[in-house]
Amino acid sequence: MPFGKYSGRVLIDLPEEYLLWFAKKGFPEGRLGQLMALALEIKVEGLQGLIDPLR
Repeated sequence: MPFGKYSGRVLIDLPEEYLLWFAKKGFPEGRLGQLMALALEIKVEGLQGLIDPLR
């Protein structure tokens, strides 16, 4: 995450509540917003286990 309270964190490690807040407010434009929306979808669907082996 390039800015804010969670600056420096990997997007998939952002708290779900934070991503939900952005979903309501509106994700940033461009690639960052797309990746944040994808991170939220992965968390909501319970697919985070798919990401762990990629670390």
